[in-house]
Amino acid sequence: MNQGFSFRRRALCLATGLLAFSAATAWAQQPWPAGKPVTLVVGYPAGGSVDLVARIVAEPLSKRLGTPVVVENVGGAGGTIGAQKVVSAAPDGYTLLLGSGSEVSIAKLFNSAIRYNGETDLAPIGMIGITPMVFVAGPKSGVKTMDEALARSRREPNKLNFASSGIGTPLHVSGELINLLSGSSFSHVPYRGAAQMVQDVLGGNVEYGVFVLSSALPHIEAGKMVALGVTTPARSRAAPQIPALSEIPRLTGYDMNVWFGLFGPARLPAPMIARLNKELNEILRDQAVWQKLQKAGISNDGGTPQALAGFVKAETQRVRAVVNKAVATGKAS
Repeated sequence: MNQGFSFRRRALCLATGLLAFSAATAWAQQPWPAGKPVTLVVGYPAGGSVDLVARIVAEPLSKRLGTPVVVENVGGAGGTIGAQKVVSAAPDGYTLLLGSGSEVSIAKLFNSAIRYNGETDLAPIGMIGITPMVFVAGPKSGVKTMDEALARSRREPNKLNFASSGIGTPLHVSGELINLLSGSSFSHVPYRGAAQMVQDVLGGNVEYGVFVLSSALPHIEAGKMVALGVTTPARSRAAPQIPALSEIPRLTGYDMNVWFGLFGPARLPAPMIARLNKELNEILRDQAVWQKLQKAGISNDGGTPQALAGFVKAETQRVRAVVNKAVATGKAS
């Protein structure tokens, strides 16, 4: 009797497992649940780097899911308003976030009023890529190299400014890391997005700026901005003529970046995460998508949801160390 019961239990478990596997396989092969478009939220105004990546990914994702994927720009508060919208959305696969380090992990380090935790309240789906930032000088600054900029900062302490796209963004943290490593005293001027930053740096209202490379490159190539250094340890393949900040003795070891990933609300069903991850990785292997990302200086990484979760955790810890030092020395602003 016990043997028969044990056999029936094993058979039932096997049948249940086969049914679950069949359901997940069928789900992965079907068009996305029909009835309405998928909203891909971008926490910034149109025209920035996150918006660029979202629009590169949205069209092929729409084709692969068999339903429209609409980019929605929900700007403000360093991307956190858009992220909060996704955190609060139903976990049904219709609301996704094209996320970056700013709203997923960094902003909360500066602002305790942010209610969500990017590591636990968002479901990681897959990494898209990483891009450098670039520290630039305006045309009226008279500065041609980063060494000159640092020397001028020492001569004129607390009198020179750098622009970023907002408090708690990777661009802000990049400027603070320059101050920490070099002993410079560039003051932070936060903006709500790249458009006004560009105007003020070009107009000489702010001496320096930190931009995502793809946003600044057209102005650099046109000779309107002076590129002083990219923020990744090595030079970018998209602009190898621009030195890495880490090449400068006072900034040895400098390493900051902007990364992009696809997220859903927490509790997004595992079969949906698996399907979206599969489609995202296929998209990133597409030659046309690869060329668009590479032209903008963005890698096309891909990978598993677990890899993205681990990356976010590690990056948050790394940036937290920079923020804590900046706050302790009174340089964060």
